[in-house]
Amino acid sequence: MTVPPGTTAVPLPGAGVPARRYTGPRLRYLVLVLLASGTFVNYLDRINLTVGATHIQAEFGISDAAWGVLLSAFGWTYALMQIPGGLVMDRFGVTWVGRVCSWAWVAATFLTAAVSGFLPLLGLRLLLGVAEAPAFPMASTATSYWFPVRERGLATASFDMTSKLSNAIGVPLVAITVATWGWRAAFIATGALSVVYAVAFWVIYRNPDRHPRLSATEAQYIAEGGAQRSETQVSEPSPMSYLVRQRKLWAIALTLAAYNYTFFLYLTWLPTYLEREMGLDVKGSGLYSAIPWLVGTVTAVLVGGVAVDRLIRNGRDPSKVRKTFLAVGLLLGMAVIGATTATTAAVAVAWISVSLGGVCIASAVIWSLPGLIAPPGAVGRVSSLMAFVGNLSSIAAPMVTGFVVQATGSFTWAFVTAGAVVGLGLLSALVMLGRIEQLPAAGARA
Repeated sequence: MTVPPGTTAVPLPGAGVPARRYTGPRLRYLVLVLLASGTFVNYLDRINLTVGATHIQAEFGISDAAWGVLLSAFGWTYALMQIPGGLVMDRFGVTWVGRVCSWAWVAATFLTAAVSGFLPLLGLRLLLGVAEAPAFPMASTATSYWFPVRERGLATASFDMTSKLSNAIGVPLVAITVATWGWRAAFIATGALSVVYAVAFWVIYRNPDRHPRLSATEAQYIAEGGAQRSETQVSEPSPMSYLVRQRKLWAIALTLAAYNYTFFLYLTWLPTYLEREMGLDVKGSGLYSAIPWLVGTVTAVLVGGVAVDRLIRNGRDPSKVRKTFLAVGLLLGMAVIGATTATTAAVAVAWISVSLGGVCIASAVIWSLPGLIAPPGAVGRVSSLMAFVGNLSSIAAPMVTGFVVQATGSFTWAFVTAGAVVGLGLLSALVMLGRIEQLPAAGARA
């Protein structure tokens, strides 16, 4: 095989054979920055409601149980739209799905600043769930098109970590905005950022086979490195009826559900927990809440991304590396139970930081898996099926927590429940997943 200057022959995907560093063009990293920015912005849109909780509840007279329902409303449509979204994405592509959905979440965010009661707020959270449903499956699919397998860990961790970075940076900033100008101002500010992203995505993103600025050198490097073919390059993707019978898919879906339960517990209730049980004000809870999210940002990139890729480049078995990091991350995630013993905000945040740091390692690995196990042309479907099952817990976590807190007057049993759910995810990864490798296309010999 003739290799253009600046590239090297790339081993078969998953072979774990060391390879020399690629020195050619890197348009794929501009695409990655764009995808990571999208995750960052849409998570800012989600945390507004959490940070402004005490103010909004007081203004509209919303009980804890009703607030838990409202916090979960985003997850209803977010989960419901996953499978239709995957089919649409495999049919029309990342480019157009990303364009339409980014402008839809702009509308939902701006309109929230004008609501006058519980029901309009509920309706706009449902709309935001529809608009942002394709966000993670879209980013997972796009990185599987744009990045060779041996760079997939860092690529996935980069867009995954911004969902944590947005909390580390966004929670204190939104808290200051809410305390200074009111909760409506926070939605206006993040809506403006969403406009900037929507314009950037429209201008920059194309699949590799359609991008006018992708060089032949980089295109060959990406293709030879085991990147998935896009929806325009596969005539008949494996159908849903085939995919739902695959045990690997159910394993990663259940593992994602365990991660999401803990993640959405922290995303929706952490500031309220710190205010009520640790006696902090809104600014203090925002600053303390940022610490675990910052820890999660760092562990997702440095452990779930850089460390995973480095071990694989050095010749370690890719499947064993990813499964090991996945298991260790979930085990650390169970530290949420330790927060039940905390009597100060510092101790509580320490336990929660260990927990969130662990599940963020697992998350970076989990979101790399659809692009590694999906049959050709079916990354969108696999990502969306995984996200549908996984995000059922994004509905359960806020609601269960709300009812438990209202019934017991404490977060103790809410944290114990989260630890148990993470334990079930660990069991799923160890027992059901098996070797991490690409599934054969429907009708092909295994």
